[in-house]
Amino acid sequence: MKATVKVTVLGAGVAGLTCATELQKRGAAVTVIDRAPGLGPGSCSWWAGGMLAPWCEGESAEEPVVRLGGRAADWWQEHAGGVVRQGTLVVAPGRDTGELRRFARRTENFTEMDAQAIATLEPDLAGRFRQGLFFAGEAHLDPRAAIGSLARKLCEGGGELRFSTEAEDAPRGEVVVDCRGLAAREVLPELRGVRGEMLMLRCREMEMSRTVRLLHPRIPIYIVPRGEGLYMVGATMIESASRTAVSARSLVELLNAAYALHPAFGEAEVVEIGVDARPAFPDNLPRVWREGDRIFVNGLYRHGFLLAPAMARRAAALAYGESLSPEDKDADRLERQTA
Repeated sequence: MKATVKVTVLGAGVAGLTCATELQKRGAAVTVIDRAPGLGPGSCSWWAGGMLAPWCEGESAEEPVVRLGGRAADWWQEHAGGVVRQGTLVVAPGRDTGELRRFARRTENFTEMDAQAIATLEPDLAGRFRQGLFFAGEAHLDPRAAIGSLARKLCEGGGELRFSTEAEDAPRGEVVVDCRGLAAREVLPELRGVRGEMLMLRCREMEMSRTVRLLHPRIPIYIVPRGEGLYMVGATMIESASRTAVSARSLVELLNAAYALHPAFGEAEVVEIGVDARPAFPDNLPRVWREGDRIFVNGLYRHGFLLAPAMARRAAALAYGESLSPEDKDADRLERQTA
C-alpha cells in the first residue's frame, strides 16, 4: 500500500484519534468520521480518568496491559502534551490494610510508604493513612485536552474530521479503520458494555498533585487532579451497556469514598456527573485485526488512554503491511478471538 492511500477512521474517540495520528505519521490521507455532533459527552473518552498507570492496572489486568501500557505516557507527551508525571499513590483506611497488601502482591514497580512519606508526597493527606504504595513511574493527563489536541493536529496536518456522519456514509474502496466501540456490536456481537460512573468535584480546601487510589473491598476509587481545584472521582464498574443517569447508590458510594480519603471533599462542589459504557471483549483485552480492507480496533475496556497508542501502532502496521517493532510483538496475541 502506497503512503498516499486514503484512510477513513470510524469513531473520534481515543481509539480513532490515536489511530488517525499514527496513520497520518506514515503519510496517509486520513478522514475521521463520527456520528456525534462534535467532541464531547457522546464519547466514553470524554469521561475517562486519563490515568497512565500500567503497574497499578496490573492488580486486576492481564500482563499485556502492563507491558503495552508502559510506553503510553511517552506517546501522549509527544503527540498531545500535558502529561503529568507525578506517579500514583495507593492508600487504604486502617481497617482495610489487607486490601493494600493484596494490591502489593499483584503489582510491581512501587515503593512502600509510611505515614511520614505519604505526608511528604501529599501534605494534605498527612496523618490520614499509615501505609501506602507509591508507583513513581506512572502519570496522568486530562483526556478532554488530549483528545482535543489530537483532533486539532490531525486537521493542521491536512486530515479531515467530520461529525454528524454515520458509518454507512464512509467512503468505499479505501482502508477503513473501525474504532466505533459499542456502536460496532452489529458486526462484533461478542462485545459487551461495562458501565462506568464518575464525578467531577471542585474542592479548593485541599491540593493533590497526583492520582490517588483509595482501596476499599466494595468500591475502590481513584481521584485524579485536573488543576484549579478540580478532581475527577471514579469510577464504578457495572456489567451493563446502559447509559442512563447515575444511580443514587453509586452517587452516594462515590461521594462517601471521596470523603473517606479526605473530609474536605464533603464540602466540594459537584461540577459534573458522567456515565458511559466502555466496550469490552470477554477477556477484557482489546483486539486489533484486519478483514479485507477493514481494520478493527475495539475492546479497550477501562484502559483506553493507556492502551490506545499500542493498538494504534498495531493498526497502522496492518494498514501498511509493516512488520511490528519488537516492542509491539505483544500485540500479536490480541487478534480477534471469536466466541
